[in-house]
Amino acid sequence: MAAIGKGLRRRGRLMAEAVRPPRRVLDAVPSPWSPGSPDERSYVAPRAPRLVDSPVFVLSSVRSGSTLLRVLLNSHSQIRAPHEMHLRTVHVHLSRDFTADAMQALELDKDELEHALWDRLLHLELTRSGKRIIVDKTPPNTLVWPRLHRCWPNARYIVLLRHPGAVITSLTNRRSDPDHEAIAAEVLDYSEKLEEARQNLDAHVITYEQLTADPETTTRGLCDHLGVPWESGMLDYGTQDHGTFRPQLGDWSDTIRSGRVQPARGADPAVELPPRLAELARAWGYAAG
Repeated sequence: MAAIGKGLRRRGRLMAEAVRPPRRVLDAVPSPWSPGSPDERSYVAPRAPRLVDSPVFVLSSVRSGSTLLRVLLNSHSQIRAPHEMHLRTVHVHLSRDFTADAMQALELDKDELEHALWDRLLHLELTRSGKRIIVDKTPPNTLVWPRLHRCWPNARYIVLLRHPGAVITSLTNRRSDPDHEAIAAEVLDYSEKLEEARQNLDAHVITYEQLTADPETTTRGLCDHLGVPWESGMLDYGTQDHGTFRPQLGDWSDTIRSGRVQPARGADPAVELPPRLAELARAWGYAAG
């Protein structure tokens, strides 16, 4: 009887294998929620709870003094402002056709998975620091501020402005073979998004020129905005450890390495701003031709 039972079980397995499609055929069958399908594209996941409910983002153009602002804030006992985190370049890859289906069953989509990862990174850095508030000052965040606002509806913002002509001059001096037309277009892209953020967000707006001319008054206003007491040690940032100053993580010039707030360099009067940049400069309170 045992031998008969064993034979029947073996026969059953063979029959099951005969009707089961080969693995490559199974993998070739498209999932109804495969990435890129109309159903998958139309699904928008609800926002998951955040570990960091109210992070702070500095919105600025490149070459606008955001590294100086970072180290001043990071010198506060309750504020962690790490190097540029580049969250917008941290992505989630759904590698199989059925992955989007599995995530939707968990009320997640690709964007919300990325948001959860970004939030975890901020939380990890904040926890390691032992501080209470985290600030990310990555300038390209400015270009995607609506997505940051969607991820963190309770986020707080600092808009850091600098005369567009001075930004153009700084970028031109920094690059070995500057393409003047491309630089002007880059500064305009940042400036348009900054103006958009300034008009639509409840942001604390400062200028690089104010920050360098009167750092105490400017940082006092920032502390009021963030709900922390001002600390005089913020101005002596050179005595604190702010990590390595190197390319892609912020400014690495001798000016920032000096450990002292130094006067801002103005715009080159020989640089003529394109009409739209001149219009934005005037809207921000700068003189422009």
